Amino acid sequence: MIVKELYQDCFLFEESSLGHYIYHLLAEQKISLDDNISKIDLNQADHQKVAELIETNVLCFHKICIYSLKKNQKDFIFIFAASDQEAIHFFTKTFHQPPLNCHEYLLDYQLTRGNGVISFRDMRKEFLSFPAIAGYFKRR
Repeated sequence: MIVKELYQDCFLFEESSLGHYIYHLLAEQKISLDDNISKIDLNQADHQKVAELIETNVLCFHKICIYSLKKNQKDFIFIFAASDQEAIHFFTKTFHQPPLNCHEYLLDYQLTRGNGVISFRDMRKEFLSFPAIAGYFKRR
């Protein structure tokens, strides 16, 4: 795998820290996009500068997760949000009651929709703003 592919994966999988390290090493010309990833040596990075890059979020990472919030014994609401607290607040505001619990799911979790299968990661691309309700599940 080359650095360019790993760098692209950082954006796809929202790996902010690694993305900022690669960005820094590229800017300092310690690696190039065409290098094999074995050439990445994080010890060559100025960790203070990378910490500042991460803090200022120069690569504009905005991690959005998926949460399952339990409405009652049978009903669950899936919400895209930046944090569990944001999901809980949105749920409470929307349904005028606090959730019974809140659990984060993996974005790569796949579910059946219509005649096909979709992951939460792909579903998230259908939304323009967050937090947002991704769907409902009713236990039998």
